Amino acid sequence: MKVITKDGIIENLSGNDALLTLRHTAAHILAQAVSRLYPEASFAYGPANEKGFYYDVDLKGKKISESDLPAIENEMRAIIRENLPLKPFILSRDEAVDLMRERNEPYKVEHIADLDESESIGFFRQGDYIDMCRGPHLTYTKGVKAFKLTGISGAYWKNNSENTMLTRIYGTAFESQDELDAYLKMLEEAEKRDHRKIGREMDLFMFADEGAGFPFFLPKGMTLRNTLIDYWREIHRENGYVEVSTPVIMHRSLWETSGHWDHYKDNMYMTSIDGEDNCIKPMNCPGGMLVYKNKPHSYRELPMRVGELGLVHRHELKGTLHGLFRVRCFTQDDAHIFMRENQIESEIANVIRLIDSVYRQFGFEYSLELSTRPENSMGSDADWENAENGLKNALESLGLPYVINEGDGAFYGPKIDFHLRDSLGRTWQCGTIQLDFQLPQNFELVYNDENNVKQRPVMIHRVCFGSIERFIGILTEHYAGKFPVWLAPLQAKVLLISEKYADYGEKVYSALKNAGIRCALDDRDEKIGYMIREAQTVERVPYMLIIGSQESENGTVSVRCRDTSNTEVMSLDDFINKIKNEIDTRR
Repeated sequence: MKVITKDGIIENLSGNDALLTLRHTAAHILAQAVSRLYPEASFAYGPANEKGFYYDVDLKGKKISESDLPAIENEMRAIIRENLPLKPFILSRDEAVDLMRERNEPYKVEHIADLDESESIGFFRQGDYIDMCRGPHLTYTKGVKAFKLTGISGAYWKNNSENTMLTRIYGTAFESQDELDAYLKMLEEAEKRDHRKIGREMDLFMFADEGAGFPFFLPKGMTLRNTLIDYWREIHRENGYVEVSTPVIMHRSLWETSGHWDHYKDNMYMTSIDGEDNCIKPMNCPGGMLVYKNKPHSYRELPMRVGELGLVHRHELKGTLHGLFRVRCFTQDDAHIFMRENQIESEIANVIRLIDSVYRQFGFEYSLELSTRPENSMGSDADWENAENGLKNALESLGLPYVINEGDGAFYGPKIDFHLRDSLGRTWQCGTIQLDFQLPQNFELVYNDENNVKQRPVMIHRVCFGSIERFIGILTEHYAGKFPVWLAPLQAKVLLISEKYADYGEKVYSALKNAGIRCALDDRDEKIGYMIREAQTVERVPYMLIIGSQESENGTVSVRCRDTSNTEVMSLDDFINKIKNEIDTRR
């Protein structure tokens, strides 16, 4: 794909770089179309990303909705047919400010003020439209052949709720119509699988205006959640972890020591207790430091693997909240591993194997990303080099492919992120492994070595699910609510063709319950077809046991799986053995 840089150089790009350039050009075409249809509009940011592109626009009080998107798309198609060349030029800072003021672009003027004073400012012109941009771009607008505008939302300028609320217009673009059609089909399927919709249908969880961003789990959702937690506890016991619980509210001084006060306080909730500042924890780690510090430790105790299912709270902007995916409180399935330096690689390898087993259990494929030192980091160059090398060596010793994400580590250490791929091909960042030399130093953690000399431990922070709530949302969409039998809130449902068979139905229901199977009895005066459809498509129950005259007379059950219209007649004992085997083996 031919592209042009801000210096006017023509290059060839391929792969992801080419796709991002295509989408970036589509964002400029979107802005030009909006400027033609709404001449009073001013523009903020318009980046491309892995899903497509968007542009934040100030329409000066004009309201638009999704019904206006086809008109904008038509104007974009007109611009593409005009086949306008994209022509770069560079201006000095003062010239750039004058041009943007002349074109009534206050957000661009403000953005220029945020840039390095020595930096010259790049622009791209396409016909009557000029945008401030580093590029690169396609050489002509006709290169954008397959695009679609996908939605509208609100977005604060610079993500600050005190600033103007802008209109964010979303879109996507691909190199071919076939790729675009496949993506739109995936979006359509994703809409059907929306965990908020399925959560309502299955009575798993709810949200209320009185607690925006704070999810409510209903009885069936709690069953699902607790089953997931039981699994978490089981695999952690098997891998040598102990479990602790630390307070939700702790004194401000703790967060100053940990560094969170300087790096994260804008996302923390605070309260006053006895006239002093206290923080509602956004992370579990500082409490874990106090647990370790509670008593002296010997090298013989290391590695210490300490897990915590800790409820954390983070101040997220209201406009960013999204079901279970973006909330203001969630349960992190944390673990903190305290170890000697010569144990780093083996412990990281153990964690990778543990997380791998978890994701395979749920049918996820994943990719790995190693994030390195960010600009606002704590600690010495030597510590960071040791930490990054420890993560790299562990990955390479296991023969695992990974990509480097420069500068995206935590402020206290580098990290390995696990990006899951679900049944629709979407990716989710869930598990993470962070290697930390800083918090043990900040909290003056020590252990006694073989010679009874005090040494500083190294620490791993890691999560498998990431957040119990978010992982439930991901699983709900991954399975479209059709959870595996072992995880399903309701594993079997007994359906009576007529109340005449109530006695036998009660017997079947009691036998299932006594066998530890999560079940329900539907003895309503409804047609059997209706009850089957409800259990199959709304409640998504793995197995329906239909009870009529033959079943009642013969002491059998007619078993119907939620994914088929066929029924299989078997003895009650055979069905119980079958379903218990699926539950016990977590198939």
